[in-house]
Amino acid sequence: MKVHEYQGKAILREFGVPVPNGDVADTPAQAKAIAATLGGKIVVKAQVHAGGRGKAGGVKLCDDAAAAEAAARQILGMMLKTPQTPPDGIKVLKVLVEEASPIAAELYLSMTLDRGRGTHVVMASPAGGMEIEEVAARTPEKIIREWTHPALGLADFQARRLAFGLGLAGEALKQGVGLIRNLFRLYLAKDCSLAEINPLVVTKAGRVLALDAKLTFDDNALYRHPEIVALRDIHEEDPLDVEASKHGLNYIKLDGNVACMVNGAGLAMATMDIVKLAGGEPANFLDVGGGASPEQIENAFRILSSDPSVKAVFINVFGGILRVDRLAEGIIAAVKKLGLQLPVVLRAEGTNVEQGKKMLAESGLALVMVNDMGEGAQKVVELARGASR
Repeated sequence: MKVHEYQGKAILREFGVPVPNGDVADTPAQAKAIAATLGGKIVVKAQVHAGGRGKAGGVKLCDDAAAAEAAARQILGMMLKTPQTPPDGIKVLKVLVEEASPIAAELYLSMTLDRGRGTHVVMASPAGGMEIEEVAARTPEKIIREWTHPALGLADFQARRLAFGLGLAGEALKQGVGLIRNLFRLYLAKDCSLAEINPLVVTKAGRVLALDAKLTFDDNALYRHPEIVALRDIHEEDPLDVEASKHGLNYIKLDGNVACMVNGAGLAMATMDIVKLAGGEPANFLDVGGGASPEQIENAFRILSSDPSVKAVFINVFGGILRVDRLAEGIIAAVKKLGLQLPVVLRAEGTNVEQGKKMLAESGLALVMVNDMGEGAQKVVELARGASR
């Protein structure tokens, strides 16, 4: 789960990470009032779940409150398009109005999980203000990494080494060490999957503060954090993703035309791979889980068929916890209730597979039954191509 910059900065303040003074507005008049209270130069920033806002016209530097009002009027309601938004962009509903900071240096700081090493990694770079992927490609030597101890966390000497690597000295070094430690404390306490500050700046007055904030939270830990769940903005998410989450389905929309309905994340990824190997493009990742009910299967079909790009459906299941006869019951009920017209290819193995296949064969539904994944992928890709013509 992601949150907006203004929400992330509020959490940073809670953990002692310094950020510029500011507030959020959803009207130009509110933006003007906030700017007048702050005084001096102002920055007005579009609040969407995407980077690259400045290049897309979503960040404006203003000399006074009147200019802040004009900038807010220009940004609010616009469809902001960046490399990280959908092709049509995201509509801006709020802006962050905050004091401008005279910048002496732009740095980079982030924390995430290194799955290869099985522990958290803190990354820092003196090349802040740029995409970290670009820095890694062009000047990888500018990225400093410190892997934390799984039990002991981030050691003081590691925080100091990161601050030294950023080129901080004197009072700024002291501030930087404290900021790094506080951000890591936040990262652990809130079960983040990513905590990123880009840029982390040193002002001309010598302050070290987070000029931007990107926090992403582990969905599997949200039950521990109702205060984070309350920050969710469903307007920033794909409507089909939102609908799937209501029914306990793990769904991610992709760009292809072959819908995949699978039980188990590993099998789902393998299914997408084999669809691509057959020359097709998966339209989604959809894991119905090990114990999917007929209602969940019906909702899964509803979500898949709601995507206009889908031309065929590939159901690929292994009946372990989810018995094949139970799956068949859900498929028959869902297809009949929804009046599904899309071609459906089914490959199933496991518990009660023969009973499930018999139920499907006697249902009168136009399902294509296959014996293995390769055959199923080839068939569904052919059907998708035929439906696209």
